Amino acid sequence: MARHERWVMLTTLVMLQIVTIVTGVYAMSNDLDLSALTRRPSPAETSASPEGVPPVPVVTAGPVLAQLPARSGDGPLPTKGTLTQQLTDALGDEALGRRVGAVVVDAATGEQIFAADPDTGITPASTTKVVTSAAALASLGPDTRLATRVVQGGSADAIVLVGGGDPMLRGPAAKPSDFTAQASLTTLASRTAAALKARGVTKVTLSYDASLFTGPGQAPGWKPNYVPDGEVAPVHALTIDEGRQVPGQRQPRVSDPPAHAAAAFAQVLRKYGITTGKSVRPAKAPAGAAELARVESAPVYALVEHTLTFSDNDLAEALARHVAIKEGQPGSFAGLAKAVPAVLGRLGVGKGVKVDDGSGLSIRNRISAAAMAGTIALAGSPRHPELHAVATGMPIAGFTGTLGNGRRFTGADSKGQVGLVRAKTGTLNHVNTLAGLATTKDGRLVTFAFLADRVPVYAEPVLDRLAALVARS
Repeated sequence: MARHERWVMLTTLVMLQIVTIVTGVYAMSNDLDLSALTRRPSPAETSASPEGVPPVPVVTAGPVLAQLPARSGDGPLPTKGTLTQQLTDALGDEALGRRVGAVVVDAATGEQIFAADPDTGITPASTTKVVTSAAALASLGPDTRLATRVVQGGSADAIVLVGGGDPMLRGPAAKPSDFTAQASLTTLASRTAAALKARGVTKVTLSYDASLFTGPGQAPGWKPNYVPDGEVAPVHALTIDEGRQVPGQRQPRVSDPPAHAAAAFAQVLRKYGITTGKSVRPAKAPAGAAELARVESAPVYALVEHTLTFSDNDLAEALARHVAIKEGQPGSFAGLAKAVPAVLGRLGVGKGVKVDDGSGLSIRNRISAAAMAGTIALAGSPRHPELHAVATGMPIAGFTGTLGNGRRFTGADSKGQVGLVRAKTGTLNHVNTLAGLATTKDGRLVTFAFLADRVPVYAEPVLDRLAALVARS
């Protein structure tokens, strides 16, 4: 594919961003479209990323641009000798430090086109969200939704708010978001009140059940300041506004998300004419209790796209725990540590994956470049349409998410690839990673993973250069 044609594709995408916003149902085909529709984010969304995403276009859930296909397998493979020499030279940059894993894979065949220390386990930082997302799509299914419910308690005038592990549940103080089909606590209260009044009940005892997730709220390998600094909230199955005290603001986070959510629910119930007791306490919902009302999240594919575009730590942690539960493990950090690699193992890419959390904040995570690039290759393959949201959720270089912050792909050796690379970033102290996919100049879909965890200071420009070399090959 000539550079002029690729630029025409990018120009078309930008024009469509300006003139249209499309919503609809999930669409998948054998031709993976790498150019997702975009829109402007809400203030809550722009504050959601721990990597500091400014107001930039956002990848929407669902439809993609059917007229801009990037077919895996079109065109010849890049010349291995040339690409190997270019990447080897770039990997010698001192900014990358002493431990780097690098892999480039042909998405059509899974063949490694380039590899350097491909099997070394490296701290992946936020690129962990790639394997979390793939596991969620494979285990839960792309169309699964997370339900927050209210059920009958032990008596006719007792009700229980049951957390379903949806951290994006919007609280009453939050402004409506542009995020597709975000569940609302206010809607849940309205439906609950209607159900109670239909039974002639206007006064209830309210309790809450957050037992779906178990174990500690913070992962091994997290810094103590992550919660107070707003990187993530303590992980619980009942949470509103991702545990933010002030919706839309990164910090502070609430110390007890379930109690905070239940108190807010009681307040909204009163507005709908249902009074509750003075105290709202935790309690296990009775087995088989009748459901009074429910609200549901956006589908998992949309949650995955949001997770990857914004590097959303809270949503990644929730998805990882849902994988654990679906795989028969406890809904805890210990459970996800077993479940996520097991799901990836079924996909054939589990070797070299060790995780202690779902977001990548843990310094104890280890993922090999081969496993990372291989996972993305599956997401770009027509053989795994259920994984396509991993690809469509990747930030677009220079436009969206953590690649749209005005810092990335700005160097003389990488800025020519703006709009032509999709990738997930990762950043921790002394860790810089980049993993994603691109079409080569001849139209071949390839995936890549460049992971470095002994970075002296700052290696993002070098990673951008490596991805640009792949896209230009």
